[in-house]
Amino acid sequence: MRVLFVFVCLLMFCSTSEGQYGQATPSISTPDPTVLDSVGIDQKMGDTVPLELKFQNESGQTVRLGSFFEKKPVILVPAYYECPMLCTQVLNGLLTGMRPLDLTAGVDFEVVVFSIDSGEDAQLAAAKKTVYTEGYGRDNGKLHFLTGDFQSIKELTDAIGYHFAHDPETDEYIHASGIMVVTPRGKLARYLFGVEFAPRDLKLGLLEASEEKIGTPIDTVLLYCFQYNPLTGKYSLAVYRLVRIAGVLTVLGIIAMVFILSRKNKQRVLQQSV
Repeated sequence: MRVLFVFVCLLMFCSTSEGQYGQATPSISTPDPTVLDSVGIDQKMGDTVPLELKFQNESGQTVRLGSFFEKKPVILVPAYYECPMLCTQVLNGLLTGMRPLDLTAGVDFEVVVFSIDSGEDAQLAAAKKTVYTEGYGRDNGKLHFLTGDFQSIKELTDAIGYHFAHDPETDEYIHASGIMVVTPRGKLARYLFGVEFAPRDLKLGLLEASEEKIGTPIDTVLLYCFQYNPLTGKYSLAVYRLVRIAGVLTVLGIIAMVFILSRKNKQRVLQQSV
């Protein structure tokens, strides 16, 4: 299942394609199937991310992973900054999905991108941050791009179920595409797969991860009407919930109608007696 998922990703993006905020170049190498068998994403919803891990931010300063959580849900993005294919597409898709939201990264939630390549440095992270912060286009919007050593990267990717492999022939990393929505306490709440992330899926995932502490009352109703599907990593209309709501509304409508008709009947009787 995992191998099939990765093959689909490779078939989709091995051809040359240009993203809105970065460019993807073609890959001419076919990965060894035995390598692909170790690549994929295992959902570990409910598990806790190791918040004590140390990474370096875009300025080269050592930061604790937990410092990005505290009071806000976090969109966690595993990638690497010199990736010629999927990482660019994932970041572009995330940015496209976030821009229509009435929630702002850095204010209502955090976006933390971390490199899976321990050889990448703060300079590469800073360059990516500049490109995507400008692409986000919000004055108060803030995105974080981190780098780290092999041990920290390994502990974090193991914790979130993100498995990748290095191809020595191309000096590239073979990996699947997806992002994780994490609660302020560091618990993995939702996995969103692919390279395009619908604004609705992002918002519902953030609302759930925040325990409904962000958003509006209307958003809470919307959250009730949609259900997360772990197989697709997307939200779909919860038909049985809509049927339940329709049933309740029907009963309330009947009660209201009986009440109104009863009052009118009483008024008619009083008028006739006078």
